[in-house]
Amino acid sequence: MDQKKYEVTGKYQELRGWKPYTKVLVAPNEKQAQERIYNLIGSKHRLKRMYIQIDTITECAGE
Repeated sequence: MDQKKYEVTGKYQELRGWKPYTKVLVAPNEKQAQERIYNLIGSKHRLKRMYIQIDTITECAGE
């Protein structure tokens, strides 16, 4: 499968409000990029999916 780079922006909830994030990751498609974001942020900050918002997922051009 062909892997592509995706830039994902959004925000997640902390004790003092919502904190923005921007991540660049490699995934085969947009749906897998979304799942990996939920996995990464959820495991790092111990959050459920309802506390993670994804605003945009854009494919990065080039390497």
